[in-house]
Amino acid sequence: MITVETIYSGELRTQAHHSQSGNKIITDAPLDNQGKGEAFSPTDLVATALGSCMITIVGIAARNHGFDIDGTQLKITKIMASDPRRIAEIKIDFTFPKDNYSEKEKKIIENSARSCPVAKSLHPNLEQTLSFIY
Repeated sequence: MITVETIYSGELRTQAHHSQSGNKIITDAPLDNQGKGEAFSPTDLVATALGSCMITIVGIAARNHGFDIDGTQLKITKIMASDPRRIAEIKIDFTFPKDNYSEKEKKIIENSARSCPVAKSLHPNLEQTLSFIY
């Protein structure tokens, strides 16, 4: 089964259609690369995918170990490099809603985040900088 079907709409814009859910995502080239910056850029989606994957895997681990992370917020910063143009670093700041996680739970959170499939799929030269604020 096809996962995503994407159409190039022109003017450096795409529309991706998720086959299973029917949801759509529009992308635009960023302002610093000839685009309008009116939607997520493809590299924004890579950074977003990394953060979303990490917090999802942490959520699974938290559920399996009997604690919750509901309300956790992520701030994701993508840093670009040139020659060749690429993502050089993705910084993710996790802010958890409560401050009473045990040391064991913190270790589960941090190990789970680093083991997500997107993190393991990205090139090892792409720096993944994580901070955990409990």
